[in-house]
Amino acid sequence: MTQQNTPPRRPRKPAGAAVLRPDKTDAIVAAFYDELAEVGHERLTMDRVAARAGVGKAALYRRWPSKQRMVADLVASLDGNYAALYDRGSLRDDLLAYIHDGVKVLADPLVQRVLPYLITQARSSPDLVRAFQQIPGPTREDARGIVRRAIDRDELPPGTDIEIALDLVTSPLLVHAILVGQPLPPRYPERLADAVLRALGSTAD
Repeated sequence: MTQQNTPPRRPRKPAGAAVLRPDKTDAIVAAFYDELAEVGHERLTMDRVAARAGVGKAALYRRWPSKQRMVADLVASLDGNYAALYDRGSLRDDLLAYIHDGVKVLADPLVQRVLPYLITQARSSPDLVRAFQQIPGPTREDARGIVRRAIDRDELPPGTDIEIALDLVTSPLLVHAILVGQPLPPRYPERLADAVLRALGSTAD
C-alpha cells in the first residue's frame, strides 16, 4: 500500500462547483487535498481548508454545506480507470480482474485517508454513505455478476450463497486497507482468488 505521507492525487474538479468562480473552486479543492495529506480527515476542518485556500469560509459553504458533504463530493469525483465488465470467460480470471482493480482503488492515497472516516461516520451521514458507494472501482454488483455467471457456466454449484461469496472476496481487501495498513504480500490477488475458489467448491481450473 502507498505510504500515508504521500500526497493524494487530485481528481477532476466536481462539475457542480465549477459554476462558482472556477479559480476559487480550484484553490479550495487543492487546499482540501493538501490539508487532508497533512493532517488527515479527523483534524481537517472547513476553517483550515479556507485558510489554506486564502478564501473566506463563505466561499466553502456556498459550494458545500458541511465537511461531510465536501468529503462526499470530492471522493465521488475521483477518476478511475477500471474494467467496465468482469467477464473474462472463467471464474478465476474474472475474480483476478476484480481483485486487481480493488487493490488499485485501496492503494490510492486519498482513498486510504478517507476510507476509515467514511466507514466510521457513514451511519450518521447519508452523504458519506453515498460517497462510500461512489468510490470508483469494482462494485458489489460487479461481483454478483461474476458469481452468477460462474453458476451459469457450472463453475459453482447452483445453491451457492452469493452474498457470502461476495464477502469472501471483498472483506480481506478491506481488512488489509483499514486494519493492517501494510503492502499486500506477494501474489496476494492470485492467492485470494484461489482461496475463494476453494471455499466456494468451484470446478473452475
